[in-house]
Amino acid sequence: MSSLCIHGHFYQPPRENPWLGSLPPEGSAAPFLNWNQRIGRECYSPLAWASILDAQGKVMTLCNCYEHISFNFGPTLLSWMQSNIPKTYHKILRADAASRERLGFGNALAQVCHHLIMPLASDEDKKLETAWAIKDFEHRFKRHPEGMWLPETAVDTASLEVLAEHGIAYTILAPRQAAAVSPRDADDWHPVTEAQLDCTQPYRVDLPSGRNISVFFYNGPISQAIAFEELLRNGENFWQRLRGASSQGLLSIATDGESYGHHFTFGEMALAYVLGQAEKSHDIQLTNYAAYLAAHPPLNRVRIHENSSWSCAHGIERWRSDCGCNTGGHSSWNQKWRTPLRHALDNLRTGIRQHFERSAPRYFQNPGNAVQDFEPVALCSADADEFAYHHLRTQLSETERTEAWSLLSMQLWSLSSLASCSWFFDDIDRIEPLNAMSYATRALELAECTGADANVLKEAFLHELEPAIPNSGRAATGRQLYDRFITPRRISPMRSLCLSLYRLHVQNCLPSPGNRTELHWPLLTAAITCTEHSGSQAKGRAELTLLFGERHQLNWQWDAPGTPDFGRCSLCSETGEILESCTLQELSWGQKQALALEGIEISAAQHWAQETTQARKLLPLLQPMTEGQTQENLRYLWAQIWAALGWEYCRQEQIPQEIGKIVAGLGPGEDEKQRFSHQVERGMLGLLELSPTDADGALWLLLRARELFPEIDCWRLRNRVWDLGVQKPELRELALALGFAPDALGN
Repeated sequence: MSSLCIHGHFYQPPRENPWLGSLPPEGSAAPFLNWNQRIGRECYSPLAWASILDAQGKVMTLCNCYEHISFNFGPTLLSWMQSNIPKTYHKILRADAASRERLGFGNALAQVCHHLIMPLASDEDKKLETAWAIKDFEHRFKRHPEGMWLPETAVDTASLEVLAEHGIAYTILAPRQAAAVSPRDADDWHPVTEAQLDCTQPYRVDLPSGRNISVFFYNGPISQAIAFEELLRNGENFWQRLRGASSQGLLSIATDGESYGHHFTFGEMALAYVLGQAEKSHDIQLTNYAAYLAAHPPLNRVRIHENSSWSCAHGIERWRSDCGCNTGGHSSWNQKWRTPLRHALDNLRTGIRQHFERSAPRYFQNPGNAVQDFEPVALCSADADEFAYHHLRTQLSETERTEAWSLLSMQLWSLSSLASCSWFFDDIDRIEPLNAMSYATRALELAECTGADANVLKEAFLHELEPAIPNSGRAATGRQLYDRFITPRRISPMRSLCLSLYRLHVQNCLPSPGNRTELHWPLLTAAITCTEHSGSQAKGRAELTLLFGERHQLNWQWDAPGTPDFGRCSLCSETGEILESCTLQELSWGQKQALALEGIEISAAQHWAQETTQARKLLPLLQPMTEGQTQENLRYLWAQIWAALGWEYCRQEQIPQEIGKIVAGLGPGEDEKQRFSHQVERGMLGLLELSPTDADGALWLLLRARELFPEIDCWRLRNRVWDLGVQKPELRELALALGFAPDALGN
């Protein structure tokens, strides 16, 4: 029997604002707010509830694909998932536990923490990124990782040494990264090409230290077909391709996990179909790399091509030079900007690391151990007080403790700036390089507040950035690009105060004189106290507290919008003298978008409450057209409140179906349908959360909603019913209504 292991590499770069910790809206992710949210809905979550259909198109079962594939998620992405899509996050953790029970080894691999290109990292950073990855993995999955994914599979011997030193047993590489092979107990080396390499077995790499590490090479042609040749368009074709390639040994497949659902819509269903077929097969056994390695230790050794990767034909040049690798579509563009961006960020990273090494002994019992243990604390998956107890020196002042946390945060943001995606695409003015420069800027600020000569570091950084010229034409030099797009992102104390007051203005809750209110972002808390308020002007005090960072006490003056500058926030002295001011127009695009989003959500909630109250009164007044009438003269007016009318119809059993037919015929727009669909699904989920064993209310809502909008999206409700136990008798009717096949429900 042959073995099959399908690996998904799941990765998103760090996207959060480094001053606030929240993800700003990203215009290119539309209609979603940001790329994490978009790919979460298109890929990460569908893979946890992937449909397997019968011949009639009914759902036979939902497959948690993570239970049957090998996978890696980076710490930054898992942290976002834990907060934003927790049900999917816990399905991933449970999938690893289930695979351990079934195979003796978990499906999950660790991933180098910030997805930097390891051969381009310093020896110290190789070790730190590996240690951080392991700490985070152990905290989440409750075990030591056997394997670790190297970003872009970029490899050199020094990186493998670090992995082996940290107890990593194996990694995964592309077949073209093998240079030569030899029997395990002989010194008989033979050069190999990608076509000659036997990818059905693991290989051992002997390292200069005397350690060794195993390497799995994935099947290149099939992995290529999944990622780029639309093999996922048909599950049966996918299965037959795998069957045709299987033989004795291991069939190893590895692609970006986003292939399954994001790059190819319903790709998760093709994968689920294959996993179902493999489970029924007598010829192919699903496994993971750790389980296979335990049963089949390497019989042969391999030498790797140094400084090679899976996505650059020129080794690792895609992340430091204009090598010709790009995403296509811009024939006149070049990537000469890659080299100065690499130099600028690498040299800044060196300066940051040296500053930490000089400064840290003053604050930490063992600086090396402290920084290695910091990453889970930074991602809020470990306790900060416990960390401080074990690592901070005793008798530090409050200021010194703040400086200690700032030094650690400085290291984190500096490494975040080196994520591989900053060089992968075609231009420096994309989201990813701009984020990298933002993280570098935050690291510079933290270096300055802990005693470094940040002006020297920053001037060197900007000087090296100067020749990084964008193709888009939005700036003439890299320095101009920085001034135009990065400087406005910076959240200084003045900008923090400005954001806080505009946010309170949007929320309509600026405190009255003598009162205090708090605003929270993941990394910032703003306590706003009002001391006086007259007309359009208010004054008060603010206390700004950054997580793992500095604190600021400020006096402020707020001149409400209505003036040509859309309002003004001012920083004042103790005597009331204005020291600095900021207006709405000075905020970055993302900051203004975030404020707009919050204001829209508040307005929408208030409008919905008013609209549904009015719809409750108006719904009984809906009447059929009179004899001879061919057009409803109030149709377009009724259609403006269609979602609220529909929601009230669904909620009120006494409203006759005749009125439902009139509502259905009003011809609402897509926006109204989406509002209605969202409200109905939220209502159904709420009913199940209150009483999971009583689905009558949810079924009633669903059936009434379908009278008005037959195509209503109930994907989350379907997943919830599956998780509750689709075979429970009390859920049967609801499950059938959601598209489950009768055979899926048992007797």
